[in-house]
Amino acid sequence: MSSTPTAGVRESRQPKSSSRVATAVCALVLALAMLVTGYVVLTAYMVEPDGPWDKQAVTNSGVAASVGLAFSGVMALLTWLFAKARWLGKWWYAIPAVLAVAALLRLTLLAPEL
Repeated sequence: MSSTPTAGVRESRQPKSSSRVATAVCALVLALAMLVTGYVVLTAYMVEPDGPWDKQAVTNSGVAASVGLAFSGVMALLTWLFAKARWLGKWWYAIPAVLAVAALLRLTLLAPEL
């Protein structure tokens, strides 16, 4: 009879530790994705044309902002997946949302002009 309660305790502890590992792995994956996406969006903001002839800088800024927007979409999908599995909280949605808004602003209102 004493082995049954012990087995129940072991079973209840096992999912908790694997859940913590899953949470840590998911947080690490999203943190790395956030760093890459943030770098791409920051690059889009740092590119400014040298003069009225520098169309390549405008194009490069648009490409970097578009790639940042695409990465934000992938981050949002990963966040949705991880939050649906209850490995991460819903506040993680804020990170891809902020990066997506920053990329959209660079593509539209804050786009470099010649």
